[in-house]
Amino acid sequence: MDSRLPETDLVIFDCDGVLVDSEELSCRCLSDALGQIGVEMSTELALKLFLGRSTAAVVEYCRTAGQPVPANFLTDLAGRVRETFRSQLKPIQGVGAVLAELSLPHCVASSSDLERVRFSLELTGLAAYFGQRLYTSQMVRRGKPAPDLFLHAAAEMGCEPHRALVIEDSVSGVMAAKAAGMKVWGFVGGAHYRAHDGNSLLREAGASRIFASMTDFWIES
Repeated sequence: MDSRLPETDLVIFDCDGVLVDSEELSCRCLSDALGQIGVEMSTELALKLFLGRSTAAVVEYCRTAGQPVPANFLTDLAGRVRETFRSQLKPIQGVGAVLAELSLPHCVASSSDLERVRFSLELTGLAAYFGQRLYTSQMVRRGKPAPDLFLHAAAEMGCEPHRALVIEDSVSGVMAAKAAGMKVWGFVGGAHYRAHDGNSLLREAGASRIFASMTDFWIES
């Protein structure tokens, strides 16, 4: 146990917006891809609706709106995201230092698909900190804000839920962690929070602590 993280046996990191600064990039790609099939949606609205959620939520949104996506939509979107990430994706500033210092077991639990998580971590030099300890919404029946993914990750890591600490940047992720009976901190240092204050959003969702810089990870507030 790390004395700086009392009553914690496992740290679970969301990927997008916590480890890699990807949320604004991916939602811009989503906005563009939806526009190509006649669904007008700004990047800002995409962030509001789908931050922290899987592509299944996008498909369901379009279906409910009476504009179901074509069969090749998700494949085309993944290619668009991959191309954008290759040229623009960066790690969250300072997260490498946190991971290098973290002595507790840790893993990733992400709404993105496994291929994208692996690609993002390899591209940003963070893959070695996690190895195969990557868990995604593909592995469970219900994605965030349901608790399934976090409970699955904790079970795979051999940790009781109440002994896990989750680091999340989205309301749906915070809600999922709370529903799983875990401690959760909200991170608001991603580019997608430049235009608005995420503190109150994540606090209201149930985060016990909010921080905006990875240099403050070890500083309790």
